[in-house]
Amino acid sequence: FVGRFRGGLAHVNVVQSIIFAGMSGSALADAASSGKLMQKMMTQDGKYTASFAAALTAVSSVIGPIIPPSIPMVIYALVSDTSIGYLFLGGVIPGLLLGIVQMAYISFVAKRRNFPVEKAVLLRDIPRITWEAFPALMMPVILFGCLYSGITTPTEAAALAALYALLVSAFLYRAVTWRSVYDSLLTSARVTISIGILIAAAMVFNYVITVENIPKSLAVMMQGYELSPFTFLLLANVILLVLGCFLEGTTILLIIVPVLLPTAKALGIDPVHFGVVAVVNIMIGLVTPPYGLLLFMMVKIAEVSLKDLVRELMPFLGAMIAALALITFIPSLVLFLPRLLGYQG
Repeated sequence: FVGRFRGGLAHVNVVQSIIFAGMSGSALADAASSGKLMQKMMTQDGKYTASFAAALTAVSSVIGPIIPPSIPMVIYALVSDTSIGYLFLGGVIPGLLLGIVQMAYISFVAKRRNFPVEKAVLLRDIPRITWEAFPALMMPVILFGCLYSGITTPTEAAALAALYALLVSAFLYRAVTWRSVYDSLLTSARVTISIGILIAAAMVFNYVITVENIPKSLAVMMQGYELSPFTFLLLANVILLVLGCFLEGTTILLIIVPVLLPTAKALGIDPVHFGVVAVVNIMIGLVTPPYGLLLFMMVKIAEVSLKDLVRELMPFLGAMIAALALITFIPSLVLFLPRLLGYQG
């Protein structure tokens, strides 16, 4: 459907990230799994520049941990004694809002750069295409079925889905060969090693920051002033966003958030609202220069320079920060669904 619009493939990139959000809960997993495919589709025949495609894949991947299920929200729930279910509900509208602002910018830039309009699918061809795609469409069913029925763990469900995809591609669609499987495994290994090195370096930096007690000092300094809820949320956003550029998300959730949360509660800020705001900040930090982990991942996957990637990414970043401001200062965007289903906060 979205392919009918100018820049349709770019819109598809965002929509598939929203859909994939229900399967992974990890921005890195989203970018690593779909990044190579979307990059190839968008850059073939010169439809989009490699740097624009890489920037779009990076920013759309941050939607994954905001729309449930969400690994960061589970961690926040554990450290704050907040309902995981209500946190998940609170993340739905903010996640969709991020997708909307990204697609709005795509629509704006598509006209200026004359992005292509994908060939429309005729109505009479839809049943045939759906039937041909049916085996592939069963993969999410297997994934969700195993996951939510409790038959397997999330990791085991992902492994089963990957095996199913390999079997369908090889024996039904005949789209892969043993050589292509080998090349895919080799590429995956290289990307995984690169990401592992980045994470290892980040953990060393995290250790230094934690030992020096810098994050806690910043948070305690905030508590020393008499702040209004508006000012507190503004400063909390700045601190979380800046730290998100340098620190791994789990570190922020385990060290910074527990220090800020008592002040937030004392000022009457709802813990579900504050948790979603914190997670959105951390996710935006993944694509914020100079050390956004998703930036380095996409540089490796897309084989583009960091400079070109950042140049294309900055307008997306501005749009997401605008959405973050709405989420922060209009609590009903977060709390509407939880309250609809019984939340009393």
